Amino acid sequence: MSRRHFLKQAIAGAGTTILSSRTLRATSPNDRVSVCVIGVRGRGGALLNNFASLEDVDIKYVCDIDEKVLGARVGQVESKTGKRPRALKDYRRALEDSNVDAIVCGCPDHWHALPTIHACQAGKDVYVEKPDGHNILEGRTMVAAASKYRRIVQLGTQARSGTHHNEAMAYIRAGHLGKVRFAKAWESTKQGAIGPVPDSVAPTHVNYDAWLGPAPQRPFNQFRFHGNWRWFFDYGSGDLGNDGVHRLDIARWALDVGIAAAGEAPIGLPEAVSAHGGKYFFEDMQEWPDTLMVTFDFGGYLLTYEMRIWNRHPLHGHHEGAALHGEGGYVIVGNRSWSAFDERGDKIFTKPGGDNSIGHARNFIDCMRTRQKPRADLETVGHPSSLLCHFGNAAWRAGQTLHFDPQTYSFKESSANQFLTREEYREPYALPTLARL
Repeated sequence: MSRRHFLKQAIAGAGTTILSSRTLRATSPNDRVSVCVIGVRGRGGALLNNFASLEDVDIKYVCDIDEKVLGARVGQVESKTGKRPRALKDYRRALEDSNVDAIVCGCPDHWHALPTIHACQAGKDVYVEKPDGHNILEGRTMVAAASKYRRIVQLGTQARSGTHHNEAMAYIRAGHLGKVRFAKAWESTKQGAIGPVPDSVAPTHVNYDAWLGPAPQRPFNQFRFHGNWRWFFDYGSGDLGNDGVHRLDIARWALDVGIAAAGEAPIGLPEAVSAHGGKYFFEDMQEWPDTLMVTFDFGGYLLTYEMRIWNRHPLHGHHEGAALHGEGGYVIVGNRSWSAFDERGDKIFTKPGGDNSIGHARNFIDCMRTRQKPRADLETVGHPSSLLCHFGNAAWRAGQTLHFDPQTYSFKESSANQFLTREEYREPYALPTLARL
């Protein structure tokens, strides 16, 4: 099959699967895993370093639309590993290589879905940053691709591999909190104002058209680009999908563990979602709110999310965190520690912890070998937590309480269904039709 024919089918979502014998067979512990890391400026640069640190991983390709970033990252990998990866401007070149086992995607939100889907179609496993897609349909299509092509897909919610996070879950699982009914997540990491500045010409070292991808054609603006894209509707999901997804994932995880400890059924998806807030502080270019409260009603269980990105005032001693409350006490989980409290609110103990991003990457590589579900499996962990972010954003944009029907994958409030996906996908970056609304 020619490269041109493959790219045409992959972009159109024709469903053609290219499976290499190396990917299909069970690998031995002595085999090395070959990966391509795409989108390597910010978080993607950290992912590149994490995977390059694993002794059984070869970084064969590094891909980015910014030539300056690409050159710097290729040099960093060579300095770290002694091997120089090949620089790519188009990730699909790596999908043609039968020796590539996995794609690691650190791109902006609007470029999470297509590389994941195309990689699954090409027989590659995928590690993709959170949230799972720019919108609900993208996430659902990613899940469909992983299932259809039997791929391992790990979402970058690395708390699932965190030692102190799992210690907290073990404490909850032991039943110390008794009956649980309320969980909370919060974010108060201070951000800065964004512009405004006028549009300008894209730098010559950037393929701006490829960066836009499926998003609408717009003039280049430095504050809608590197580092700031997440605050705009076309590319990101605001801080709810930026940092909030981590906190919501931990809170949802804790709530599920707590009710399972009491012998109750998993919470599933919320029955109703409401959101209140807006741009109350910044007078700038960003479109998503800087102040937000979201309530997720699971019918007998409540989860709330609080966001203030214009101050550093902590809650329960943490700028970012999650809490689970039960009749017998409560647990607070932050980025660097977790604490347990009794029913009177007196602290029982605090235990330290920290980031385990390398461990999360390690779990992905191990699951590529065993074909077991990774800790942040896309279908069972990553997509449900990402949906909470998209639900909250949709409720805020719709200005009303929303009720999601998992059978039709749509809101019962028909006017809000415009937020399930993009109004239009710019050609030739159409979303494959593996799942429908």
